[in-house]
Amino acid sequence: MNKKNKDSIVKKRIKELSKIIKLHNHHYYNLDNPKITDAEYDELVKENNFLENKYPYFILSNSPNKLVGSKLKSKFQKITHQSQMYSLSNAFNKNDVQEFIKRCKKFLNYSDEKMFNFFCEPKIDGLSLNLLYKNGKLFSAATRGDGFIGENVTENIKNIKEIPKELTKKYPDNIEIRGEVFINKDDFNKINQNLNFKDRFANPRNAAAGSLRQLDTAVSHKRPLKFIAHGIGINSKPFKTIDEYYTALKMWNIPNNKLSILCSSIEEIMKQYDKVNKIRGDLNYDIDGLVIKINNLDLQTRLGYVGKNPRWAIALKFSAEKAITSINSIDFQVGRTGAITPVARLKPVNIGGVIVSNASLHNFDEINKKKINVLDSVEIERAGDVIPYVTRLVKKNSKLNSNIKPPRNCPICKSNVLKEKDEAILRCSNTYGCSSQKIGRIIHFVSKKSLNIDGFGEKQVKQLFSLKYINKIEDIFNLEKFKTEIIKLEGWGELSFSNLINSINNSKKISLDKFIYSLGIRFIGEVNAEILANEFKELDILISSSNNISLLENIDGLGPKAISAIMDFFSKDINKKTIKNLKNHLSISYIENKSFDNYFSNKHLVFTGTLSELSRDEAKYLAKTKGAKILSSINKKTDFLIAGEKAGSKIDKATKLGIKILNEKAFLEKINL
Repeated sequence: MNKKNKDSIVKKRIKELSKIIKLHNHHYYNLDNPKITDAEYDELVKENNFLENKYPYFILSNSPNKLVGSKLKSKFQKITHQSQMYSLSNAFNKNDVQEFIKRCKKFLNYSDEKMFNFFCEPKIDGLSLNLLYKNGKLFSAATRGDGFIGENVTENIKNIKEIPKELTKKYPDNIEIRGEVFINKDDFNKINQNLNFKDRFANPRNAAAGSLRQLDTAVSHKRPLKFIAHGIGINSKPFKTIDEYYTALKMWNIPNNKLSILCSSIEEIMKQYDKVNKIRGDLNYDIDGLVIKINNLDLQTRLGYVGKNPRWAIALKFSAEKAITSINSIDFQVGRTGAITPVARLKPVNIGGVIVSNASLHNFDEINKKKINVLDSVEIERAGDVIPYVTRLVKKNSKLNSNIKPPRNCPICKSNVLKEKDEAILRCSNTYGCSSQKIGRIIHFVSKKSLNIDGFGEKQVKQLFSLKYINKIEDIFNLEKFKTEIIKLEGWGELSFSNLINSINNSKKISLDKFIYSLGIRFIGEVNAEILANEFKELDILISSSNNISLLENIDGLGPKAISAIMDFFSKDINKKTIKNLKNHLSISYIENKSFDNYFSNKHLVFTGTLSELSRDEAKYLAKTKGAKILSSINKKTDFLIAGEKAGSKIDKATKLGIKILNEKAFLEKINL
């Protein structure tokens, strides 16, 4: 090829690359809807840079290297919700709903015969939105975010006709109206028909999320977004029930779901569930379950919340997707706590649009119970975000008679395997030396519920661990020294690496409860992490108190397994060193003492005996909402003993220590002052 022809090809390719990169910059920065992976984008940039370096006389005036992204607007501003936005816990069958009702009755001290009214409505698969109205006028609109702080999308929702700019008739001075932004199936299909095949959205929910979160508001306004209200934050005081609140919504021309219904029994709930399940395919919007809420708002307030979930509501999900396939092999995975889980490697099968090739077998007792082996045909279930698992044996393969035998040694590090009393799970004994446990702890640390580092998933962690760029969780904060090596790896590049570093830096501000959870202490989930954060307020106080068993046992809500795990974790020098290193990189926000104007504020209470008007659980929850601390047993720190019927020996101990004793009536009088 002569020089002239070669130059012509190079010049043409540089122009093509300029257009392609500009297009993907537009999708990435302005539309918040990237159409290629970071790695693919980096390959385009690498090629462009190579050609520009080799042929500088062909560099374009609008070269991608002369432009930063596109005509960028600033990122979304943050909005703090006036009241926290919660997520629903799930139910999957009638028994789960019965347990939900039983828990509510127990908490409220209801008899078995007494029943609630339930407000039931379809659970729309969209994006949660919080609308704040002040003096009847729309003040702001924000996404859920982390439940406390969301993104300001006020300008983006102004073309949604179901969201009025101003409320008419009777309205509270200050109210948060919550609901779901979604796109109808018909509109979704029309949007995709007008897009190139590779630009099309995977489903209506993605289309709604991508359309709402546009930096260019003009794009949001062109999309047929819709809104349905389903909840209330501040201020629910004018309303006694959800259906009363929904009547007000209609008066304000804000729609709620037409399939909403009041039910007064488990039978009515399940009848409505079956009805909605049968017609969901005919609906013009996606739903994935039935939301069941206690209708009375005062009861909702009394029931309150557990961690991130309301006690007074649950989502009954539709049947999980199932399929039948065969097991190619069975191997063993080792998790962050050393648990050895048998995993079935499957003949790939499509379940609800997702290709599944692996499924959990839970433990070896389950394998024996289901009599499962290699080459057997099995049923696989995939429910929501749950890892696919084997539900039952469909057909045995007669060629194999031997059973799957549990390993005697860890399949990763060959250390001894332990089986704790009353547990079905085998565990690797090499807690801090097993590479699989190390990887598991790092994956947990960067996960959504912990530091929530975007673009740092299991695949990236395993790759960087195998190359020794990270060996322990604190190493993620020193990745920049390996930049030269990492950007050359397959699947990486300048943009990928830059995005990861930005995500890591953005994760450095973390609340104490999330930090405790991120450490991956066994038996310390989100709820226990929150209990510890509220109790000790500061990380150093938690560490210094972690060897005090009597103190830990006196924290209401902590069980013996959690206490044992806390003491064991903080007694290890390796964990103390990790925490010390992490403190050099993270800004941990401690829990500030809230100011409460109540008789029991900042007082230590112990409950004993049987209460008549409240359950003991509700009394404790009520006291906590007023700023009290709940202890499990009496000691010198105790300020009050709240004694019901059959109080027992705690009365004598309180008397000896000079602790004030209140009966239930006095407690209720004081707490309602």
